[in-house]
Amino acid sequence: MKLKTTLAIALAFSMLGGAQAATLTKMGAKQGRSFHEFNYEDGCKSCHDQGMRKPPSDQSCQQCHDLPELIEATANKEKQWKNPHNNMHYGDKVPCIECHGEHKSKKPLCSNCHNFDFKNFNEN
Repeated sequence: MKLKTTLAIALAFSMLGGAQAATLTKMGAKQGRSFHEFNYEDGCKSCHDQGMRKPPSDQSCQQCHDLPELIEATANKEKQWKNPHNNMHYGDKVPCIECHGEHKSKKPLCSNCHNFDFKNFNEN
């Protein structure tokens, strides 16, 4: 529980700070998110629970990232459904990898159709 709370706080600060917390950094043979650096010490399988050629499952991501805490942290007080983690089209069912990439930049799924901006999202 303490790890989840610490990660939630780190996520909140990274969302406020934007780019610096989410930079891609060379880690061993791959590049990865600087805020996941501690995972690289445990090896790739600490996230890649479906095999090395497949992306991590949502369950793997949610071992550290608590979905209700993410929904609360990214809530839009003015427009309830303009929340990337709980939106009007998919609710809270969008797979993490649709928007978040560990080893390469990605854009939010919403940007395929919508032109609004999640000001704290960093695709780098």
